[in-house]
Amino acid sequence: MRTPHRLLALIIVTLLYLPALLAAKPWTELTPLQQEALAPLVKNWDSLPEKRQQHLLKYVKHYQDLPPAKRKRMHDQLVAWSGLTPEQHRRAREKYKAFNQVPPEKREQVRQMVREREANKAASGVAPITPVR
Repeated sequence: MRTPHRLLALIIVTLLYLPALLAAKPWTELTPLQQEALAPLVKNWDSLPEKRQQHLLKYVKHYQDLPPAKRKRMHDQLVAWSGLTPEQHRRAREKYKAFNQVPPEKREQVRQMVREREANKAASGVAPITPVR
């Protein structure tokens, strides 16, 4: 009696997740521009969830209009972000949300405080958070 229930459960779960699995776009199906823009993610692309892939593909639309220096910055940020642990992602999102709560006229002051704190940590020998590779 238990086997039919397990089989039914397996079929239901498969049907629920099938659209997401089919919607994910393999690296080989990306356009040359998409591959260039997302090059830092080539090793991980096929294992990313479809929702994350779609989110990243939105940035490609702007990539072709960027000057070379900003393209490099985008690549560097993708490398750094993709190397973070889920906990580091969570903390970064929290800090970003908190920073956006700061009134625009005080944001430069907050940036300066963060720079000073990082400089003090570096001077005291405390290693900054680095991406996991």
